[in-house]
Amino acid sequence: MTVFPTQYSLLAAKALQERLSKQYSFVITNCKVITHNVSDTYLVETIAEQYIFKIYRDKHRSHDEIMGEMQLLEYLHKNKASVSYPIKDASGNYLQEFNAAEGIRHGALFTYAKGENIYLMNDKQLKLVGTEMAKLHQLSSKVELDYTRKKYTIASTLQEPLKVIEPVFKGLKPEYDYLVEIAELAVQELSKFDLSSFSYGYCHYDFLPKNFHFQGENQLTFFDFDFAGQGYLINDIMTFQVHFFLDVYYGKLTRNEADRCFSVFLEAYRKTKPVTDDEIKSIKYFGLGFWLFYFGFHQENFDDWSNSFFTPNFIKSRIPLIKNWMEY
Repeated sequence: MTVFPTQYSLLAAKALQERLSKQYSFVITNCKVITHNVSDTYLVETIAEQYIFKIYRDKHRSHDEIMGEMQLLEYLHKNKASVSYPIKDASGNYLQEFNAAEGIRHGALFTYAKGENIYLMNDKQLKLVGTEMAKLHQLSSKVELDYTRKKYTIASTLQEPLKVIEPVFKGLKPEYDYLVEIAELAVQELSKFDLSSFSYGYCHYDFLPKNFHFQGENQLTFFDFDFAGQGYLINDIMTFQVHFFLDVYYGKLTRNEADRCFSVFLEAYRKTKPVTDDEIKSIKYFGLGFWLFYFGFHQENFDDWSNSFFTPNFIKSRIPLIKNWMEY
């Protein structure tokens, strides 16, 4: 019987456990699905260790894009950055290939980031994030990968997403016109900076607390570099400030405390790697690009991922949030 056309399957955890036990040089005692999301994530366990196995969607990440992530993480790990990194199988390969219902899918095994997410960080933890992010940026600004990764440019974050999301704003013309207007303003304001002087390299582009684990106050591990791509490194500092902005927006922190926390982080970052005042002033405009980029990503991945929440109410709720960001 011919397999009916499929666009996003979920591989059975039990079968995956059997497959991975043959591919890697250790006995796997358990394998279970953690998330069926932008990609699929499984917790893989042996008697002594835990690992993460990630299976990518071909629509989301090509083979070469995934290999770029592997190469970046291998480089960061070898140079002592605090990251979860990929593990080669017994044959020396990073990627596993699966003949799934929709076609070939690729997966990779990663070290497990021990510890836990902490969203309300104390000063010692904030300083640790600043120091470790700066160390990572020192490395990511020097490497050139053999594989192509996405570039976060003014066009790809502030202009192209508007074309992607225009159809979902049918009936919301004032809201869409507002986004067009502020995106044009952001492009104009960014043109006033000497962007050639901004630090550039591979940024994570999702440096929110959900993507790093603390073990106490002295150990930190960054993970989930799925969106890593070339761009101005201020983008990563921006995404971390987005965390504090959201805490203020949803009433979890006062503005004064959020600003103080960000300053503690930034001071620690600057002790390891310089950041100019102009780079900090640009955060508002690169942050708008962050919101628009993910708006576009929601629309582009509606069938496979965002259909459960990317509704007219969600879209409407994002407009006052973005307005608040621009006034932050």
